[in-house]
Amino acid sequence: MKVTLLVVGKTDKQFMREGIKQYSSRLKHYVDFDIVVIPDIKKSRKTTPEQQKEMEGEKILAQWTPSKEFHLFDEKGKNYSSREFAGFLEKKMLSGLKELVFVIGGPYGFSDTVYQKASSKISLSPMTFSHQLARLLCVEQIYRAFTILKGEPYHHD
Repeated sequence: MKVTLLVVGKTDKQFMREGIKQYSSRLKHYVDFDIVVIPDIKKSRKTTPEQQKEMEGEKILAQWTPSKEFHLFDEKGKNYSSREFAGFLEKKMLSGLKELVFVIGGPYGFSDTVYQKASSKISLSPMTFSHQLARLLCVEQIYRAFTILKGEPYHHD
């Protein structure tokens, strides 16, 4: 199975890029992992948040194929402990799924069409994080889940 993190907009903070790179390279030992960046939408003063979500949604859905299963990181999603998230990943791997795609949207969230296509919503926390920090947290949690599944000493209960 391949795991992809699909994100809207580049990560411009150097320290965030370094952290994401570190965990991404660690993940390569466990799974085929990739990060796909959808370029930021050029917005004007006339662009409403709804219009921006729709434009981003079109670009997100352009990445979708029937062999991919999309799961959105969303503040209204299901909360998992790290062990529960590892169990979620394990079930997906055992299901024969070709590609599991985790999606982090833009600053206003997702369009209705993206929500409709998604298999689930996952919450990182009841707190709100910047999109750049959310990327780092997502990659670290995916890495943590694989170390849990392999019984490695990274995670401590």
